[in-house]
Amino acid sequence: MVDKIKENRFAVLLLLTGAVYFFLKVLAPLTAPVLTAMLFVTIFGPLLQKMQKKLKIHRQIGAVLLLLLACGILAALIWILFSWIVGSLPGFVRSLDSLETEMYGLIHHTCNVVGRSLNIDNLYLERLLFGWIQDGIDYFQLQLLPEMLSQSLTYVKILASVGGFLVTFLIATVLLAKDYDHIMNQMLDREDCHVYLEIICGMIRYIATFVKAQLIIMSIIGVLASAVLWFSGIHNGILWGLLAGILDALPFIGTGVVLVPMGIQQIFGGNYLSAAVCIFLYVACIFIREMLEPRLIGKKIGVSPIAILLSIYAGIKLFGLWGIIAGPLGFVIIYQSYISLEKRRQVST
Repeated sequence: MVDKIKENRFAVLLLLTGAVYFFLKVLAPLTAPVLTAMLFVTIFGPLLQKMQKKLKIHRQIGAVLLLLLACGILAALIWILFSWIVGSLPGFVRSLDSLETEMYGLIHHTCNVVGRSLNIDNLYLERLLFGWIQDGIDYFQLQLLPEMLSQSLTYVKILASVGGFLVTFLIATVLLAKDYDHIMNQMLDREDCHVYLEIICGMIRYIATFVKAQLIIMSIIGVLASAVLWFSGIHNGILWGLLAGILDALPFIGTGVVLVPMGIQQIFGGNYLSAAVCIFLYVACIFIREMLEPRLIGKKIGVSPIAILLSIYAGIKLFGLWGIIAGPLGFVIIYQSYISLEKRRQVST
C-alpha cells in the first residue's frame, strides 16, 4: 500500500500539501519561538563560527550579542521615529484649529453649491450634514471608545504572549547555538534526514530571499515617495516618504497609513493637486509592490512569479494576514519536499 502511494505522484503531492497545512496551521504557532530560533542559528551559523574562531567568543555569547545588536538597531530606529513624531506634535496641534476652520468652510461652500443646484435651503443641508457628523462623534465617544478601552485585558494578554515568545526565543537560541553542530552531524549521518535538511535549506533560502525582496521594495517605494512628496511641496515630504516606505512592509494598509490621511488633509487645506498626488502615489506604490514582489521572490527561488502570487492569495484565504508569509513558505516546503522525494525515487529505481 505504501509503495503504491509512493508511486502515485498525485497522492504524494496531496499528502505533502495536507502535512504542510497541518504544520503551518497547528504546529507552527505552538513551536514558533523554537522554529524562529532554529532559523536564526542556521542563518547566522557561519558568522557565529567565525566569531568563535577569530574572536574566541563562544557561540552562545555570540548569538546573544547579535540579538542585542539587532534590538539596539530596532530601538534606535523607533526612538528616531518617536522623537520626530513628538517634535512634530506642536505644529500639528497648531494646525488643528485652522484645519477645523477650513473643514467648516469647505462644508459651507459645498452646501451652498449643492443647495443652489438642487434648489434646497443651504442652511438645512448644513444642519443635516453637521448632525451626521455629530452623530458619528457621539457614536465614537459613547460606543467605540468604551469598547476599545474594555479590551485592555486583551491587550495585556497580547503583550504577555509577545514577551513569552521573546523569552522562549532567546533561551532556545542560546541552547541551539551550543548544540547546533552536534544536531547537524546527527542529521547528516542519517540518510533519512537528508530530506529534512534539504527542506530546511529551501526554507532558509526563501526567508533570505523574502527579506531581501522586502528591503528592495521598501527602498524603492521610500525613495519614490520622498521624491514625489518633496517635489509636491508637502511639508517634511522627505521624512513622510521614508516613513511610507518603512510602513509599506505592513500587509494591505502599508503606505496608505501615511498617504491617505495626508491626501485628506490636503483636500481640507484646499490643495487639491497635492491631494491627487498623494492618492496617485498610494496607488502607484501598491502597483509597484504587486509587480516586484512575485518577481523578486519567484526568480530567486526558481519558481514562477505566478506561483508565488497564487500562493500569497491562497495563504491569505487559509491563514489570514499571516498567510502573506505562510502561503509562499508552505509552497516552498511542498515544492522542496516533492523535488527531494522525486530525486530519491529516481535513484532507488
